[in-house]
Amino acid sequence: MISKHSHRKDEHISLAEKFYQDTDVFAPLRFVHQSLPKYALSEIDLSTKIGPINLQIPFYIEAISGGSPHTKDINQKLATIAKKTGLAMAVGSQSVALGDASLVETFTVAREVNPDGLLFANIGADKTVDDARHAVAMIDADALELHVNPAQELIMPEGDRQFNFLTNIKQIVEGLSVPVIVKEVGFGMSRETIQQLADLGVGYVNVSGHGGTDFAEIENFRRRDKEMAYLKNWGLTTPESLMESRPFQDRLTVLASGGIKSPSDIAKCLALGSHAVGVAGTFLHLVIHENIDEVIRVIEQWQYGLKTIMMLTNSKNITELQKKKLILPLSLASYLEQRHLTY
Repeated sequence: MISKHSHRKDEHISLAEKFYQDTDVFAPLRFVHQSLPKYALSEIDLSTKIGPINLQIPFYIEAISGGSPHTKDINQKLATIAKKTGLAMAVGSQSVALGDASLVETFTVAREVNPDGLLFANIGADKTVDDARHAVAMIDADALELHVNPAQELIMPEGDRQFNFLTNIKQIVEGLSVPVIVKEVGFGMSRETIQQLADLGVGYVNVSGHGGTDFAEIENFRRRDKEMAYLKNWGLTTPESLMESRPFQDRLTVLASGGIKSPSDIAKCLALGSHAVGVAGTFLHLVIHENIDEVIRVIEQWQYGLKTIMMLTNSKNITELQKKKLILPLSLASYLEQRHLTY
């Protein structure tokens, strides 16, 4: 008999797909085109770093799956795709497997399929340092995603109603030997939040803004009366969150996710200071509707598309792309003014 936690995992996957929308919060941002390319396509370097971790491709499979037989199958497919493309991969929240040994294999399948690949473990910031070590060891992870999700929990019918994130984050950052990436789950991060994290000694943040999977909408749908629909679209978008992170980018490694649907979106995140970009909803949508070979073909197209954009902006590598200024829409320019942020 499937547990209530496993059932919730399946619900999340089903509802993420149900509410999947082909919207683009990045569309209003524009690059300045350069008509005289300085580099050949073969010279464009996509490699990047997350602290000590080297990525040959600056986007990766963000946390999606695990915790039930159905999501084990998804993790198996995603790990196969990661192995064949060289993408890093984050598993979904392993918290469910910390208390139920029968669910461990729904996460370890990713390491079994891709023994030499880059894997990120994932638990909530409500967990202890021992839980964090267990999650990392479970899949022999290269890093840990530590997610903060108060909005999701408060809307979730059975979610937490109080949080001890600050103490847990500090202990986990100090107690682990792998990079700890503190990550939102699609509601974005303000500079106040990032300042608090920096003060705790956090070296890696994923601002994970609004624009992709909306857990406010998902969790409200799971409520009996669906009475919290007013929180749909709650949070900061990924571009807004990256702007909020800019004062800290000289001392923190910033990652981005949330609403990534194209190589253009990835390039814009990188130009706004992200070192790497996680993709969840789009890859989930693809793996549900397409076979593995087709998903691999899309990822290869994305690599070519990203190199094309870098060539058309005279960016030989990610460091040069991060120096390119985007043309901003009036709405984002107004946001910067109201938040007293400079660009």
